[in-house]
Amino acid sequence: MEYNLQEMLFMFFGGLGIFLFGIKSMGDGLQKSAGNRLRDILDKYTTNPFLGVLAGIIVTVLIQSSSGTTVITVGLVSAGFMTLRQAIGVIMGANIGTTVTAFIIGFDVGAYALPMIAAGAVLLFFFKKERFQHLGQVVFGLGALFYGLELMGDGMRPLRSSEYFIDLTQSMSDNPFLGVIVGTVFTVLVQSSSATIGILQELYAGGSIELDAALPVLFGDNIGTTITAILASIGASVAARRTAAAHVIFNLVGTFIFLIILPLFTQYIFWITDLLAIESKMQIAFAHGTFNVANTFIQFWFIGAIAWMVTKIVPGEDSIVDTKAQHLDPIFIQQSPSIAVEQAKYEVIRMGDFAKLGLDEARSYLETGDKKHSEKSAHIEEALNSLNAKITDYLVKLAAVDLTEQESQEHKTLMHAINDIERIGDHVENIIELIDYKTATRVTLSVDAQKELTEMYDLTRETLEKSLQTLASGDMNEARQVIEMEAKLDMLERQFRKNHVVRLNTGACDGQAGMFFVDMLSNLERIGDHAMNITEITLEDTNNEVSV
Repeated sequence: MEYNLQEMLFMFFGGLGIFLFGIKSMGDGLQKSAGNRLRDILDKYTTNPFLGVLAGIIVTVLIQSSSGTTVITVGLVSAGFMTLRQAIGVIMGANIGTTVTAFIIGFDVGAYALPMIAAGAVLLFFFKKERFQHLGQVVFGLGALFYGLELMGDGMRPLRSSEYFIDLTQSMSDNPFLGVIVGTVFTVLVQSSSATIGILQELYAGGSIELDAALPVLFGDNIGTTITAILASIGASVAARRTAAAHVIFNLVGTFIFLIILPLFTQYIFWITDLLAIESKMQIAFAHGTFNVANTFIQFWFIGAIAWMVTKIVPGEDSIVDTKAQHLDPIFIQQSPSIAVEQAKYEVIRMGDFAKLGLDEARSYLETGDKKHSEKSAHIEEALNSLNAKITDYLVKLAAVDLTEQESQEHKTLMHAINDIERIGDHVENIIELIDYKTATRVTLSVDAQKELTEMYDLTRETLEKSLQTLASGDMNEARQVIEMEAKLDMLERQFRKNHVVRLNTGACDGQAGMFFVDMLSNLERIGDHAMNITEITLEDTNNEVSV
């Protein structure tokens, strides 16, 4: 008996491991084949909740993980690329998209699992082209998925004669809430709703569990899968926590509704089974698909109410970075190019304010070591890249229309300015990476080095701010101040480098701390250079000459 129990556990958990690896491999292959544009799909095609549902379906089908889609969505909401209402639509779509795996499993092709693994391995190891490599990952993953299911099914077969398991399934038939708890807990442990559904399909196909006991487990599976979003939102922004809460509410409400109509839903599954002559595994797939599609259809109309509810459940002001362009109205390009140039200028200045905010967050991260500052800085960098692309596209379209000489000069100024602002964002990103290095290697700066770095930081921040003011106003006095500040930055960097060499020679500073210090100086000085570039091109625009 012990040997049989050991064999059963080995086959089940070994099969589960192979199944999960197969899901990941297949998802990775599909994701790479899609060109890693999943984040772009969610960013661009979620302008309303309906499109959000479609985007959620597509991305989840591609990565084979509703949890993965939800985690990406949480990140986009935190970064300000997506509103809470749009995110709720994506979550609904993700729940529908994850049902595709159950339908794949529903096709009984387990006998071809090993040949599929072999074919995938051939593509992976004997072909150099990326598309064959990605296809190999998909085929190998699909084969591993079916092979893992076969092992789990063989391992669970003795459960049909286990009195304890028979009593448990009978209890789940009599008390659906128990089935919901079992499904929830198991999915939380396994971290894969697809795995739970696959196991459920095997149990049901093997006659180990009846449909009226299997359906509540299926409902619980949908609740359990929300744990990943909850974990992803811990310590994140208020918006991220609200997104995770919306995911939980959506699945809890759906489960409650379907528990009420469970007898009717069970009869529906039997009816669709007879109508389409489908097999046992596909019955569970249809039940899973119907549950998520119907749940989405029911709650889609109450997205506003769900959003209102989670703002009450998770109170607090959020510090979301509003990354959407606010002034780039394409109608002005043809109708009033002068207004279009002015609107683009407002957006460039707003982009510059983001760069300034990113520098502030990097400084807070250096002083406190709190990860929330590095995360916000990363979101700001994404915003800068996004605005850079959108403003550039707007200015390119604007260049195609007739502009006056003055408008053309201002257009040129803005094109140069956005490039410099984007580069400032890159240097801030470098600073964040340096601080990560400092934390990881436990670098400690001397008191003198800290004072010098603070002085350099203060002057860099002031130079950038004054440069952006010059861009907005074209004021000559402010331009002169920028030139003076940038010259002082260069002088300070040279002086502080010399001081650093002295500290190294006297042993007041070690090598690692010295590398960090010098690289920080370099990045701050380069930010000053880009601020100076913005001022110089602005002066050129106003046809003024400033002597240095």
